Amino acid sequence: MTKLLIEKELKNILLSPKFVATFLVCSILILTSVYIGIQEYHNAVTQFEANQQIARQDIEQASNWNRVRNIAHRAPSPMQVFVSGLHFDIGRLSGISDFQDIKLIRSPYSDETLFAIFRFIDFAFIVQVVLSLFAILFTYDAINGERENGTLKLTFANSVSRAQYLISKFVGIWLGLIVPLLIPILIGLLLIMILDVPVSGTEWISIGSFIGLSVLYITFFIGVGILVSSLTRKSSLSFLLLLVIWIGGVLILPRMSIMAAGQLVPVQSVAQLESKQEAFRRARWDQYSSQLSQKWRARSEEMSGMTNEERQAYRDDKEWEWLEEDDAARKQVQIDITDNNRKLIEETDNRKKIQEQLAFNLARISPASSFRLAAMNLAGTDIDMKNRYEESMRAYRDDFVEYTEQKQAESGNQGGFRINVSSDSGVKIDFGRDDQTLDTSGMPQYTAPVVTAGMAVSSSILDFGLMGIFIIIIFGAAFLAFLRYDMR
Repeated sequence: MTKLLIEKELKNILLSPKFVATFLVCSILILTSVYIGIQEYHNAVTQFEANQQIARQDIEQASNWNRVRNIAHRAPSPMQVFVSGLHFDIGRLSGISDFQDIKLIRSPYSDETLFAIFRFIDFAFIVQVVLSLFAILFTYDAINGERENGTLKLTFANSVSRAQYLISKFVGIWLGLIVPLLIPILIGLLLIMILDVPVSGTEWISIGSFIGLSVLYITFFIGVGILVSSLTRKSSLSFLLLLVIWIGGVLILPRMSIMAAGQLVPVQSVAQLESKQEAFRRARWDQYSSQLSQKWRARSEEMSGMTNEERQAYRDDKEWEWLEEDDAARKQVQIDITDNNRKLIEETDNRKKIQEQLAFNLARISPASSFRLAAMNLAGTDIDMKNRYEESMRAYRDDFVEYTEQKQAESGNQGGFRINVSSDSGVKIDFGRDDQTLDTSGMPQYTAPVVTAGMAVSSSILDFGLMGIFIIIIFGAAFLAFLRYDMR
């Protein structure tokens, strides 16, 4: 009997006009989003390679190690085809030098503001918004619609238990929705391989996990539809209630959680952080300039009463000592600025992590938030993406600065410049030879942070678990509601 009930439900779904419309809409959306995502990925790779080539040429054309300016670029990921996450929102590159802190700039949305208005439709968005809405469309009258048509009493005129009927109803709806949708998903994966998107084994694991997460998410909304349909006697009322639940859970609750966390745990803005960094930088350089002026006045006083020949001889004797002393003071200023920047960033990041954790915990009341967070974690386009890249770039900057300083020392220009003082020409700064060719063969290269499959899946375990708990609770509630349902 169970098999007959499943076949009946499956046939009703597959032969209904709304299934044909739903299947066509979802297929078009999924395949279009995957294709556009692939094209966007290839464009991003082309731009990434061109920018890297330009950065290498700038380094090779530099004539002095003090003038070398490096740039680290954020590489595009194939996972952005399915879950764009924060890929379009955070910057794509950062300058690498001892004169500035790491900061990702020039996000794709900052260059293409039109797309920032309407945002990018990826597969995760289609599942979160479109497919969940279609799941409600197919289940809002699962029980009360049968009562209104008179088929519910007719079914139970046979030897069918309520548990058996409810399970058959769920399995039929689930097969009718999930299995056909796997067709455009498989075609999308085929496009990935045909259009030469380099997907690694780790990324295939993440893609498989993401598809499994999507199935769980749709399953939850199937359960919600059956539950509400079991609690109401009119299908029109259940549809209205489900629409309110969907709007609240998918669109409103996640945003309210962010707003609540922002009020409970305030964090200084980027503008405030940069203002503090800039204020300290100016104060520290002003202090250095003042100290340098005092040093040179003291050095001039040391030469008071000397003849011009004695002054020149004294300068020649003390020049290297003064250069080393001034360069050490200059480097200490830069170290102090860098340390202060990192301290302020660390304090802000720690505060922000507390705020983010609170926001995520509040938002996870909604399965839509759990789905979104888990999808971004699996794709590596999560909230920590910016921090991962900036931390790896800071580590690279330390290696790069150490390497350039070593090269400066080997070239006989340790400080990167030389100050010449004479009575005829005054103070002249010599940055070294401009006709030399730099050997960059041993220069360290930036390596992007790697998110392994284990890291991606482990960071999503909580949301997978919550999704499973939500499904168990919702189907338990639906079963209890149907046990008490009045079939008259």
